[in-house]
Amino acid sequence: MLGPSDLSVYLSGEIHTDWRDQVMAACDEAGLCVEFSGPVTDHAASDDCGAAILGEEDSAFWRDHKGAKVNAIRTRVLIEQADVVVVRFGEKYKQWNAAFDAGYAAALGTPLIVLHPPEHTHALKEINGAALATCETPEQVAQILTYVQTGRLPGR
Repeated sequence: MLGPSDLSVYLSGEIHTDWRDQVMAACDEAGLCVEFSGPVTDHAASDDCGAAILGEEDSAFWRDHKGAKVNAIRTRVLIEQADVVVVRFGEKYKQWNAAFDAGYAAALGTPLIVLHPPEHTHALKEINGAALATCETPEQVAQILTYVQTGRLPGR
C-alpha cells in the first residue's frame, strides 16, 4: 500500500489551459503527497532553449532540431523518474509532442493516464488503448491519483 509516501506524476501535453493547476489543486485538496513535474510551459522558452544555450541557427529546421533535443533531455529524465504520466490533449492544437510522450511512457511501462475531450476519442484510440485510464476532466485525473495513493473513492 502506498500510504503517505510521495507519488511522482509527470503532466504532459497542451500548455494553453490551466488543467495542470486544476489537477494539482484537487490533489492538494485531497491531502495527497504528490510531486508534479512537466515540460517547460513557457512556449517561447521551450522554442528558444536550443538556440539560447547552444547558439543560433540560420535554418529554422536546425533551430527547432536543437530546441527539440534540449527539451527531450528534460522530458526523458522526468518521464523516466515518474510513477505515473498524465497526457492532456487539448482542443485547439495538435499535440504531437504529447503523443510522443504517451508512447514513451507506454514503452517504459509507466502507468499512463490520458486526458482529452470526448470528441477526440476516435483520433486518439491507439493512445487510449495504451493508457490505463482515459479521462475527460482534470478532476477525474485527481480522483484516480487519490485512489492510487489512498484507496479512497470520490465522496467517501
